Amino acid sequence: MRLEGSCHCGAVRFSINSTTPYPYMRCYCSICRKTGGGGGYAINLGGDFDSLAVEGEENISVFHATIDGQESPGERRFCKRCGSALWVWDPRWPELVHPFASAIDTALPVPPQTVHILLDTAPDWCRPTPGETDLAFDGYPHESIADWHANRGLTVK
Repeated sequence: MRLEGSCHCGAVRFSINSTTPYPYMRCYCSICRKTGGGGGYAINLGGDFDSLAVEGEENISVFHATIDGQESPGERRFCKRCGSALWVWDPRWPELVHPFASAIDTALPVPPQTVHILLDTAPDWCRPTPGETDLAFDGYPHESIADWHANRGLTVK
């Protein structure tokens, strides 16, 4: 599925191919929450890095989070004009890019189930409410994004 996305002010537009366009995972870690998740979590999708096309790249800033005292190689891209979170890319998995669902303009399919991760890091003011069929993990689940989609027949060609 071809996804189209943009920042709030329109200075950055992008498109990407995704075989996993379901916005199914809510991450409550402090990095996602503070850089892209006003509701106490952020939702990242999966995409093919080689298919990423960007307009307005001069308006993009990069942030590297610090994890356990070390700078993460993961690159979080933001619009430097309006501050919109756009995507995460990590050189450890160079073929993947993870756009934030909030930056996607294309209508996304509704996931049949939601996964809530890193609940042990959710702030007190955030009250995660997993549904009856949802999965919830205090830490990070052992199932990858690709495996979660494949195991549920949710891979789009």
